[in-house]
Amino acid sequence: MFTNNRRQEERTGKYGTPRVQYLQELVGQFQNASSEESKEKIVANLANFAYDPYNYTYLRQLNVLELFLDCITEPNEKLIEFGAGGICNSCVDPANAAVVTKCDGIPLLIQCLSSPVKNTVNYALGALYYLCNESNKEAILRPEVVDIIKRYAAAGSVSVSFSNLAQAFLDKHVPENH
Repeated sequence: MFTNNRRQEERTGKYGTPRVQYLQELVGQFQNASSEESKEKIVANLANFAYDPYNYTYLRQLNVLELFLDCITEPNEKLIEFGAGGICNSCVDPANAAVVTKCDGIPLLIQCLSSPVKNTVNYALGALYYLCNESNKEAILRPEVVDIIKRYAAAGSVSVSFSNLAQAFLDKHVPENH
C-alpha cells in the first residue's frame, strides 16, 4: 500500500522512527554488515521500500539506487536479484530512472537478462521497460538485446511472466512489433 504523510504518522506513532532515519539505518547496516546473508536481507528490505513513491526522495537522498546498482555487480546471485528488484520497483519514477541511467545502470540491467535467476530476469525486463525512452533507447534497443527479449516473448510455455513482460516491452518500444 502506498504511503502518505498522514498514514506514515499513524503507522510510526508519536515516538516512532521517521522513515528517512529508518532507511538511513538500513543503509548503515548494509555498509557495516560482515555476512552475505545479512546484506541479502537488508537489500531485500530496501527493495521492498523502493516500490512506494513516498520513499523515492529518500532513496535518492541516501544513494540507495546506487547501492542497488552496486549489488548488481556482486558475484552473489541474491544481491543481484534484490538489487535488480529495487531498481525495477523504483524506476517507474522519472527522477529515479534518471539516476539509474546516469550511473550506468542500463548495461548492468541488460546483463541481468542472462541471469540464471528468474526473478532477476523479470526485474531486469521490468526496469528496462520503464527506463527505455528517447534519450537512451539506442543503448537498450540494440539488436542483441531486442533478440533476447523476443526470445523471452516467445517462451510462453516456459515462463508466462517472462513472455508477458517481454511482449509488453516489445509492444511499447519496438515499432516493427506492431
